[in-house]
Amino acid sequence: MNRGQSFLLLLMGAVSLLTLFVILPFVEYVIASAILAFILYPFHRRLTRRLRRRVSTRFGEMLSALTLILSAIVAVILPLAYITLVFVRDLTAIAAGETSINVAAIEAEIATLTGQDPEIGDLLQTGGELLVQTLFGGFSGVLNTAIRASVGLSLALFLVYYTLIDGPAFVGWIRETSPLPAEVTADLVDRVNVMTRGVVIGHISVALLQALVAGLGLWAAGIPNVVFWTFVMAVLALLPLIGAFFVWGPAAAYLVIIDQVTAGVFLAVYGVAVIAMVDNYARPLVIDQQAHLNPAVILLGVFGGIYSVGFTGLFVGPIVIGVLAATLETFREDYDAI
Repeated sequence: MNRGQSFLLLLMGAVSLLTLFVILPFVEYVIASAILAFILYPFHRRLTRRLRRRVSTRFGEMLSALTLILSAIVAVILPLAYITLVFVRDLTAIAAGETSINVAAIEAEIATLTGQDPEIGDLLQTGGELLVQTLFGGFSGVLNTAIRASVGLSLALFLVYYTLIDGPAFVGWIRETSPLPAEVTADLVDRVNVMTRGVVIGHISVALLQALVAGLGLWAAGIPNVVFWTFVMAVLALLPLIGAFFVWGPAAAYLVIIDQVTAGVFLAVYGVAVIAMVDNYARPLVIDQQAHLNPAVILLGVFGGIYSVGFTGLFVGPIVIGVLAATLETFREDYDAI
């Protein structure tokens, strides 16, 4: 390696570090935009083919990208923003010691059964404070997080637009510039594609569906702070079979304790007959069978992602681990003999 090559490599490393430093405050939104573009791209490709019959190719691509982004705003971002707002409101209330749950009835029932005097209210408040600290860096960070999220969301939408239009060219550039052999690069890209689709469309979408169905059951049964508990179930539902049960099971018991036996029995039956069935039948149907990731690994990615980058880590964490798994699998198959 001559001096020119060494200098160029040093310059590339320095500029890469500077680039990372510049985008680091919004890195989760950059990754989230890539994930959203990844999900929307099949629809973009089909819509572009239809529009090409009426307009030029480039204008068709632009019109398709704008249409899909507007559709995503209406169908996903606005509802998610509302749910997030309600979740933050309920979470900060719990962290401040304010909750609609009949804590006194629970403490009295536990005291009757065990002879102990538990402080359920204090436990809820401590858990709320821990979540506020983890997600937002404390109460003072909630407003800063909201402002940063608004800016990051605007940036993400612009990135989604340009990723939909220029994404295939970028993937082609990666294939051409990769130092790996062409067949290894193609294998790695295919594995990352399958793994990402399996994680996003499989594990996460099924968990969100199960949480939504369970949240409707909690709402029908009269459980307070439904949005908050639905968010909790969305995380726990990444554990097959038993995840969401950690919320709706105690919720059914809570209703019985406060003398709402009919509602408690309804929620228990609904949980077994409907919520559990969503996991049993939807997961095998939706998840790509080639994306084999242990649910415990997915859950680790969710918690690690939330702790590292905030709410968007719910999606970013599992994707990062999935890409790592795809890379390791490619190395094992293509370089194991070396």
